[in-house]
Amino acid sequence: MKIFFNQGRLGAILLMACVLLILSLPVQARTEKPILHGRHWVAITGKPLAATAGALIFAKGGNAVDAACAMLGATCTMYDVLSWGGETQALIFNPKTKKVIGINALGAAPTGATAEFFKEKNMEFPPEYGPLAAVTPGTPGGLMVMLAEFGTMSLKDVLAPSIQMAEGYPAEEEFCRRVESSKHHIKKWPYSKKILLPHLGEEHEAPHPGEVFRQDDLAATLKKLVETEQIALAQGKSRKEAIYAAYKQFYEGDIAQEFVRGCQEQGGLITEKDLAGWQVYQEEPVKTDYKGIEVYKLTCWVQGPVMLQMLNMLENLDLKSMGYNSARYIHTIYQVMNLAYADRDFYYGDPYFPPEEPIKGLLSKQYASDRFKLIDWEKNDPDVKPGDPYPYEGKENPFLDYLKKWTNTGTTGPEHGENLQFSNLEETFSTGTTSIQAADKSGWVVSVTPSGGWIPACIAGRTGIGMSQRMQSFVLNPAKNPFNVVEPGKRPRATLTPSLALKDGLPYLSFAVQGGDTQDQNMLQFFLNMVEFGMNVQEACEAANIVSYQMQSSFGKHVAVPGRLTLQNDVPPWVRTKLDSMGYWLNFRRYTSGPINAIFFDWEHGTFWGGSSNYGEDYGIAW
Repeated sequence: MKIFFNQGRLGAILLMACVLLILSLPVQARTEKPILHGRHWVAITGKPLAATAGALIFAKGGNAVDAACAMLGATCTMYDVLSWGGETQALIFNPKTKKVIGINALGAAPTGATAEFFKEKNMEFPPEYGPLAAVTPGTPGGLMVMLAEFGTMSLKDVLAPSIQMAEGYPAEEEFCRRVESSKHHIKKWPYSKKILLPHLGEEHEAPHPGEVFRQDDLAATLKKLVETEQIALAQGKSRKEAIYAAYKQFYEGDIAQEFVRGCQEQGGLITEKDLAGWQVYQEEPVKTDYKGIEVYKLTCWVQGPVMLQMLNMLENLDLKSMGYNSARYIHTIYQVMNLAYADRDFYYGDPYFPPEEPIKGLLSKQYASDRFKLIDWEKNDPDVKPGDPYPYEGKENPFLDYLKKWTNTGTTGPEHGENLQFSNLEETFSTGTTSIQAADKSGWVVSVTPSGGWIPACIAGRTGIGMSQRMQSFVLNPAKNPFNVVEPGKRPRATLTPSLALKDGLPYLSFAVQGGDTQDQNMLQFFLNMVEFGMNVQEACEAANIVSYQMQSSFGKHVAVPGRLTLQNDVPPWVRTKLDSMGYWLNFRRYTSGPINAIFFDWEHGTFWGGSSNYGEDYGIAW
């Protein structure tokens, strides 16, 4: 018996069979970069060569702290939107104590840096660039304290990749582009001009991509630190003592003297006493519990607690049922962000200086519940104000007069968008900083977001060290934030915010992101992508985020843009239409996710899952 099919019918049957087969398979999202799988270690950071530096240290038997320090040194040497005069902040999980430790290596305002000083220069805020933008360098101290206290290797071993790179490495295109576009600033500072513009007088004055970029002064500075360590070891000092000898050399020796001379020669304020009196703090981080997951952040000298405040507001919602990036979900996240960031803008500052921040009240679950009740579910509220957390810790608010008058409205908005250079504002919200993630099979985990001294950097004398620009994050008017008014010895409230999460007492996630004020916006959404929407770590790193500009920028003129909302290009039209009707001012980008770098700990299989951003130069290696 013969059965005959016409060609069209056969094609339809085959097509239907293929569709049924596809529908029966598990759904798996495609990612632009693969997951990093490892059993022994993971090293992820903002530059491929710096990730290699971490891998080299792991290959020599170092732990995650050793590798993180090597990556930190390498990224600083490459000016991956930071340099050696910037600031470092980290969270470290110690497997011996099962505790998370905070590292505060943020520089402080120097002698003479008062609100009156800047006001006399007709400044509304401290400057964005140059020697007067500099706080004391924190990264060298942060690196050496982390290495001495929690690492296993010598400073000589850990700085070897950085020294080799300072002696000459092939410049990357992004670095060359940044230098060339900022050369009008760089030319103001003689030491920066000499190092960063090797083709001075030519049409293209920055290094060319692939050209060997040399920093002889920086190499000499780093070698001097190593020499100091090696002399101490030869004198019978322990590994830890020898590293602290190098620390003292940087902050009190002839490196400090040349740094101060070079800073002051160009108009800066930093003194030898400022350097000698500065110190790294080892701190207990703040935390909250989100559905059985402990999330750790550094306290209110950075913006980290805003993520904990947001999680406290969101924990009782069924976010998954709203639908990932539906109009309802986006509106919820946006409003929660604005409530938490308004508190940041008014209450966060240096906890080592008075007045004392009401951090206990800010992180109260009841405070979060009461703040959440303020959300207007029909439209955006452009006039979200800080709350009053003082009653939640049994106190009276001493700044009620400031609080009543505080507002973000009137800064800018759709009605005068023609006068707004939004691309410049967007850049201040989302660029700068790098992130470092490291973990090893012995249980050490390190999450770091170092920053400062980015291009255009003013280099301090013959040290080769680009100075920080973090002074601009202070305010001069206490009505804006009474906790963050500039004062000598005080640390500015920074945006930098590494993250660690534990589950059942063990590391669950280590994650961080580069950027400015967007960092905890990205971190919140990354975390929810994994916990609520079941994404894997790479999917969550690449997933579409939303970005709010309704909080005050921590840079430049500290402007806010109420209602401004950045979405990814592929958000469907019905979501756009709904958000537009709710009072949002929309713009779109191809990438909105960070860039985020992260490690997920798979305890079922005893492996690491690493995720690394799918744009920019972020890179990871695992073994």
